[in-house]
Parts: sequence; structure tokens; C-alpha cells
Amino acid sequence: MRDQFALFVYYHETDIKIGSSVKIMTMYIGYRGIANKILLYVVLCLISMAILFPIVWMLLSSFKTDAEALRSPITWFPHNPTVENYVKIWQIKPFLLFFLNSIIAAGGTASISTIIGCLAGYGFSRFMFFGRTFLIGLFLVTQMLPGVLFIGPYFKILSFTHLYNTRIGVIIAYVTLCLPFCAWMSKAFIDTIPKELDESAMIDGGSRLTVFFRIVMPLALPGIAATFIFGFLLAWQDLLLVSALTYSESLQTVTLGIARLIGEFRVRWTMLMAGSLVGMMPAIVLYSIMQRHLVKGLSVGAVKG
Repeated sequence: MRDQFALFVYYHETDIKIGSSVKIMTMYIGYRGIANKILLYVVLCLISMAILFPIVWMLLSSFKTDAEALRSPITWFPHNPTVENYVKIWQIKPFLLFFLNSIIAAGGTASISTIIGCLAGYGFSRFMFFGRTFLIGLFLVTQMLPGVLFIGPYFKILSFTHLYNTRIGVIIAYVTLCLPFCAWMSKAFIDTIPKELDESAMIDGGSRLTVFFRIVMPLALPGIAATFIFGFLLAWQDLLLVSALTYSESLQTVTLGIARLIGEFRVRWTMLMAGSLVGMMPAIVLYSIMQRHLVKGLSVGAVKG
């Protein structure tokens, strides 16, 4: 009887110890998870502050006068806020024309690159042909080269074809830079669409183009949105190519117009900040409208291909 009682006490104490150890481990894991989350949020907050600080500083400086912006020590907030800088940028420069040029260049680049890129991506995704892998790799290699290397060839080609200092010439230059990446992104997304859908549609009498436009394109809408935004932003934010391939003020884009606010003897910092913020608005609006499709398209393109 004593042996049975001792055995019962032994097992009972063992269960208590095991239960206490499990409870301690659970609490440790829980506290460790909370600490990791706190650390993650702190890091994300620091990164967000580093990204947003220049934009906030631009916003505050755009409401200052020239004298206050150059004052030392600096003032974080404007003492006498003014919207004069936002009014002046439209008066001293034809920014409305600059916006029109940017919209034409960016919209044309995005539209052409998206259409041709989707067709190329569909071909790479659905057909096996000699040199396919080499061409796909070559597309990626072109993205590793800095754009400044192409200025000389672009200048010679556009001058020879009488497209220098024209909107068409600028769009052609943008498309050649944007198209390889758009084709790669389109291929990665079209790869996720089952080929059986193409085959079923072709059995019902549909041609390849019918399948592409009526079956593949609607299903690949997030990828199309991602490629369109990429092409639009590439052309919208460019300064190097448009400054090298145009010389007329009537063909200047927003970025070039803002850059020309920097004079030989004076930099209009407050107007520069105001113009930069105004120039950001179309890209921000477009991204906000198509953000859901963009994130989905980029995430799929990152794991497929």
C-alpha cells in the first residue's frame, strides 16, 4: 500500500513539474513573440520616418518665404505660412504645358510598353522556341545597364530619323528602356494562368489573339496594372533622357521644368519644394487607385518565372 502511495506521489509531483515547465516555456515563447513584434514595429517606424522625413520637410519648406528657408539656425515650422510659392510656379513657368508633356510621354510609354510587353510575355509563356531562354536572359541583362550609356546612341538614332526634339522620339526612348521589364513581368504573371483555358477556347474555335484578349488579359489584370504603373512612373520621373533628347521649352516635362528652377546664381528652394510636391501628385493618385492590382502583380511576379 505504501509503495502504491509513494508511486502515486512521485507521478503527481512529476506531472506538476512537467506542467510548470510547459507553462514557463509557453510564457517565455509568448513574451519572446511580443518582444519580437515590438522590435519589428520599432524598426518599421524608424524606416517610415526616414522615408517620410524628406517629404514632410519639403511640405513645410514649401510654405516658407525665401528668407525663412535660408535662415540659420533653421526653423522647423513656417512662422508666416504662405501659398505664394504654389502660385508662382504656375506664373513664371508654363507648368500646365509641362504636365501635359509628362502625361503624354508617361501615358504613351505605359500604354505601348504594356500592350507589346503583354504580347511578348504571352509568347514567352506559351511557346517553346529556339533561343527562348537566351532572349529572356537578355531582357534581364538590359535592366542592369545604366541609362546614361544609351544617351549617345539615342541621340544619333533620333537625329538620323528626324525625331530628335519630338514627343515621339522621347516616347520611343522610354519604351525601349521599359519594354524588357514589362515583358518579363507579363510572362511571370501569365505563367500562373492554366494553359488548359487557352486550349479549351481554341477547341471552341478561338484564335490565339482571341484567347489572348478575351481569356488571358482579363485574368492577368493585376499583372497588367503593375506593368502599366511601372512604365508610367519610369517616364514620369525621368530627367536624364528628356534633357538630352529635347531642347525646346514647349517639350519640357515636369521634372525638367522643376530642375530649371535652379538658376546659375540662385536656387529658388521654396519654389523647388512646391514644384516637386505638385509633380508628385499624379503618380501618387495613380498608385493609390491601382495599388491593389500593383501589389498582387508584383508579388506573383516575384515567385513565378
